[in-house]
Amino acid sequence: MSTPTLPEPAQSSVLTIANVVYALHSLAIVIGLVGAATVVGSFVGSVPSIAAVVLNYVKRGDARGTWVESHYRWQIRTFWFALLWFCVGWLFIVTIIGALVGIPILIALTVWLIYRIARGWMRLSDRRPMYE
Repeated sequence: MSTPTLPEPAQSSVLTIANVVYALHSLAIVIGLVGAATVVGSFVGSVPSIAAVVLNYVKRGDARGTWVESHYRWQIRTFWFALLWFCVGWLFIVTIIGALVGIPILIALTVWLIYRIARGWMRLSDRRPMYE
């Protein structure tokens, strides 16, 4: 079964912005790994990651109808689902018994974030859309 071919973006900046967003999210992950913050905390609360999601929203209209649009959607969903699960994890952690659930949620979320950014950036480099 072949996938339908979507058109190339009219502006090269669409592809550049998608790469910049992956780079900003990767920077947020690295800051979390080497800094005082956690990967998840850095991803949802750092300047690079917040700048990345703002760029996504500002530029996603330019990608509409192209294969790159799926990357913009992938990046935006990654951020918002990370924020949601970060909040859920911390809600569990603030209760004494819930910490046994909250900490594994945050650990799994860290692995998931690294996977999502790596997979997305590799597919973008291969000029392939993201299909959820």
